[in-house]
Amino acid sequence: MADANRSQAFPAESSSASSGNSSSIAGRIAQNRVFEHFARAGFVMSGIVHLIIGYLAIRIAFGGAGGTADQSGAMAELAAKPGGILALWTAVAAFLVMALWRLAETAFGSSSHPDADSKKVEVLDRLKAFCVAVVYFAFALSALGFARGRGKSSGAQSAGLTARLMHTTTGTVGLVAGGLIIIAIGGYHVYKGISQHFLTDLKGITSDFVRWLGTIGYLAKGLAIAAAGLLIILAANQSQPNRATGLDGAFKTLGAQPFGAVLLVVAGLGIITYGLYSFAMARYVKM
Repeated sequence: MADANRSQAFPAESSSASSGNSSSIAGRIAQNRVFEHFARAGFVMSGIVHLIIGYLAIRIAFGGAGGTADQSGAMAELAAKPGGILALWTAVAAFLVMALWRLAETAFGSSSHPDADSKKVEVLDRLKAFCVAVVYFAFALSALGFARGRGKSSGAQSAGLTARLMHTTTGTVGLVAGGLIIIAIGGYHVYKGISQHFLTDLKGITSDFVRWLGTIGYLAKGLAIAAAGLLIILAANQSQPNRATGLDGAFKTLGAQPFGAVLLVVAGLGIITYGLYSFAMARYVKM
């Protein structure tokens, strides 16, 4: 009987040990000093990008010309400034390391949340880490394009892809499904802000100011993401691919509404707030 009990205990112990080993691997990767500094620099660069996006949205509200209020517009704006090309090359490295960190969490689990409540939670955490890795790889590619003087508008690329997919029923269905996924991601950001669930990502005791930045920032970014997803669905349903221009399209659609200028200023300030919170993440996020 003792042997039977002992044999039954082994699988659990083995699973626990395997999970612990995976978390320790992720921890060793994340806590390498050089790797960690570059990864945290990724949050700083993300913050700068969001600050510029917010500024561009406000500039559109006041009738400013030129530029798109999205990450490609922010990088084009940065490239035009003195020292901007050097900053963009730094951004490429920082975003790549951020993406690799998230891929490590996808493969080995999170070192900052090693004891997931269940297998389902662990799978969801790894899926979220993979999605964030994809986003940062996209940021790195975009920054690389502008650093080399070959940057392209992400809004125009999105509209072009939408137009190509609309040629088939399968592509149109895929667009609607993609729009729904983007809306869900936006909704998750809103939930994370309102519930202040983002605090679990941070180490130490956070100040009321950081909580305020996170709450407002996640809420504003979530609404903007959801609006971009809604535009993709509308573009697919109405066969108007030019409406699916991502964040820039969401801002410009908002600006076209009654009191649009006021709404754009509020949205821009919200994105700026998320940018400021990104600086706080560079200092306090668990790695």
